[in-house]
Amino acid sequence: MKTLKTTDRVSQFAEKNLKNKKEFGEDARLAFKRHLDDLARSAADDPGFPFIFVPEKAEDIIELANKLTIAEGEGDEILTCAGFQEFILGSLFGWVHKETGKRRFLDSYVQVSRQQGKSILNAILGIKCSNFDGYNYGQIYCTATKSDQARIVLNEIEKFINADADLQELFDIKDYKNEIIAKITKSVIKALGRDTKSIDGFRPYLGIVDEYHAHKDNQMYKLLKGGTRKLKQSLVSVITTAGLNLNAPCYELYQYCRRVLKGIDVNDRQFIYIAQMDEGDDIWNKKNWIKCCPLTGNDPELMSQMEEDAKKALSMGGEELLDFMTKSLNIWVKDAEVAFINLKDWEKCGSTRTLEDFSGMKAICGLDLSSGGDLTSLALEFPYEDEKTGDKKYYLYSHSFMPKMRLQEHMDREDNAPYIIWAKEGLLTVTTAAGGVKTDYKTILAHLHGLVDAYDIELETIAYDPHNSSAFLADLEDFDCNLVEIKQSAMSLNDATVDFQLEVKAHNIEYNKGNRLLTRSMNDAVLTTPNSYGEIKIDKTAQKHRIDPCDATICAHKVAMGTEVEEVTADQSVEAYLKMFGGGSKNGE
Repeated sequence: MKTLKTTDRVSQFAEKNLKNKKEFGEDARLAFKRHLDDLARSAADDPGFPFIFVPEKAEDIIELANKLTIAEGEGDEILTCAGFQEFILGSLFGWVHKETGKRRFLDSYVQVSRQQGKSILNAILGIKCSNFDGYNYGQIYCTATKSDQARIVLNEIEKFINADADLQELFDIKDYKNEIIAKITKSVIKALGRDTKSIDGFRPYLGIVDEYHAHKDNQMYKLLKGGTRKLKQSLVSVITTAGLNLNAPCYELYQYCRRVLKGIDVNDRQFIYIAQMDEGDDIWNKKNWIKCCPLTGNDPELMSQMEEDAKKALSMGGEELLDFMTKSLNIWVKDAEVAFINLKDWEKCGSTRTLEDFSGMKAICGLDLSSGGDLTSLALEFPYEDEKTGDKKYYLYSHSFMPKMRLQEHMDREDNAPYIIWAKEGLLTVTTAAGGVKTDYKTILAHLHGLVDAYDIELETIAYDPHNSSAFLADLEDFDCNLVEIKQSAMSLNDATVDFQLEVKAHNIEYNKGNRLLTRSMNDAVLTTPNSYGEIKIDKTAQKHRIDPCDATICAHKVAMGTEVEEVTADQSVEAYLKMFGGGSKNGE
């Protein structure tokens, strides 16, 4: 999408640094690209994008920020925001709805290293939203896991007020109540810990979540979000560093935001800015540190100090090293998780071809069926020969299923997986049999029958995960093809897992690029720790990962790549079916 000629400082900063790989990591550059692409969408009157960027609104908060006084240190100093800070502030307030004029962004996720102005940014938001945004009796909350942490942003706001005589006239600081009153609007800025259930009329106009990586659960975040639902304009701001807890809600939000930046998920109301190094960057090369430390990277004195910290961390190791990596380098330390595939390689495998292009061809089906009624998937893999190169390639089709009530459960807890969108896009079938609470095997097999008939597919083999297979084994005989049980062990799946990785890297895998559910699955999949023989497989125990389409694909690929596998006979399938009812032969009779 072509970008427009811009004149405002926010858009010009994005244009200037869109390809600046020296100072900005990929995630930051994707944020710049998103802004510029959105300008083009807005100018083209995209019906699905009702927002417009108003430079004057962006300038208002940037100018307010650059008039504030920093009193901490040796003497008063007027704040001068860095370019990335102006981009963040200007984006949050410059984008509005074309018709209502209300702000576009309801949520903001900013991740930068420590000492990069996180608390100052939130303090600026607090001052702006409390007294200078035209909203009366607003509730501004600074939240954290502990009361002392929650006061950090409130203290930054107090310092700005106390350093400026004009602001002192406009605010009333009540330290004994942990709150600040904005006199113009009668709004209240308050610091809150976790015990917030007793608050009446909780409607945050601005909710600030400080150091979200330290939160063990999403209680504070959900409390803020729940209180904003009746407001036509509000903002929940998360500004944090990386952390160590991969099961924490912050890491899940971080992963979600990266998917939004990459276009895997879509959320036009979520602002994102992540400052971190690129994959493959030498994290101990100080030239790369500016990507995660945009303020430190432009200050020789601070850089020298950071070098000493790095030497100490490398020498001491242990917690000192982990702290430096997470807080100073803004890296989520995830030694236990190794990505299955490189998403860039995967994206290059995407095409516009569909099943129609493979009508009448041979295919292998992979099935990954759940018993608990969650996501269930099937994959069709079509081995074919590239006409130009003669190389063996594979076209991949994937479709998933979920019971209606389970879909509702995900909606009720605001799951980051957009199941409803996937259903509307035809990537997911919502089933209603058995009250919509259990996996509907008949609908899944009917879907496969429909594909075989509609596209005259020559189905050679159905490869399936034996777990939960008893309920459908007898019905698979109707397909009149080979049935192959794929044991879910590293020994069984290692070759197929490694080969699929290599085929993706060589761009020999092909799939329809519109299948965002399949891409999400590939992005979520991580590998198990190698066993004593160095064998690996997809980790099915990883929490919150939706990897069923990936699992079904590996089952199909194990057969499609030519690995010898043991077929299941008709007698064996009937035997397994009968065992469901306590029957079956004994002693081989």
